[in-house]
Amino acid sequence: MIQIHMCDDDPDDCLLFKDAIEEANVLNNISFTQDGQDLIDFLKREGEYQNLKNTALPDIILLDLNMPRKDGREALKEIKGNQSLKHIPIIILTTSKEEEDILKSYNLGASSYITKPVTFEKLVELVHKFSDYWFKIVKLPET
Repeated sequence: MIQIHMCDDDPDDCLLFKDAIEEANVLNNISFTQDGQDLIDFLKREGEYQNLKNTALPDIILLDLNMPRKDGREALKEIKGNQSLKHIPIIILTTSKEEEDILKSYNLGASSYITKPVTFEKLVELVHKFSDYWFKIVKLPET
C-alpha cells in the first residue's frame, strides 16, 4: 500500500483531502504535518518523530507552499537537496496560481503542481485522477 503524506497548515484542507480520499475509495494510508519544518522533522525522524525511525518513509508527498515557520518552497529545496530523501515525489498542492510559484516549484524539483480545487466534488475528482496517475500508471521507487 502506498503511503501518502500531506503537509498543509490548514486543518480543514487536510480533513477535506482525507474525506475526498475516502469518498474516492482510495485505500492508501495518509499522514499529515502542518508546516515545512514539521515535514523535515517527520522525514528525518527527528524531534517528536524519533519513534518512527524504523518505519518506511512516505511514497509520495503533497506539499502546500504558503505555511508558517518553513514554507513549502524551503522544505522542497531541503528535501531535494538531501540524498536520502530526494527520490520521494513531491506534488505541490496549493491555492497559488502564480506563474512564479509554478516555475520555482519545478526548478526546485517538484514532480507536479496542482492548484487546490474550490469544491469538494472537484477535490474528489482530483483524487480519482491523482490516484489513477500516481498509483496505477507511474512506477514509484520501492523503499
